[in-house]
Amino acid sequence: MGAPEVELFASTTGTDSDWVVKLIDVYPNDVPEAASQGAKPSMAGYELAIGIEIFRGRYLKSFANPSPLQPGKVERYTWKLPDVDHVFRPGHRIMVQVQSTLFPLYDRNPQTYVENIMYAKKNDYKKATQSIWFGGENASSVVLPVVQ
Repeated sequence: MGAPEVELFASTTGTDSDWVVKLIDVYPNDVPEAASQGAKPSMAGYELAIGIEIFRGRYLKSFANPSPLQPGKVERYTWKLPDVDHVFRPGHRIMVQVQSTLFPLYDRNPQTYVENIMYAKKNDYKKATQSIWFGGENASSVVLPVVQ
């Protein structure tokens, strides 16, 4: 219960990038509790989104003064997912997905730094490779607040 905390170590070949983290409750492939709890067998393997939030790389150092990212540099991004009050039932799994877009819910990032994305031109949109880092001093994580 509360706001899961994201600590993401990531790099991009571009000069701007979006980072999206999704926290998901994955139902078991078989649903033995279906009859006793009113769950439908069609819920087997269902992926229920618990929390989703986006962080735009240009705001890494300051929300008031956005700046370009340095291509290839591993950066540490921290933010919180929305507050949740959820119970992961026995047999369910926790899935974390990381992606670099939430389009069409959020505008497309051109992957190159421009002063205002709303005025990005066609040639501002470039292909970029995003990398998520894990392990050692660059261990990306999602910390879940637990209430007992």
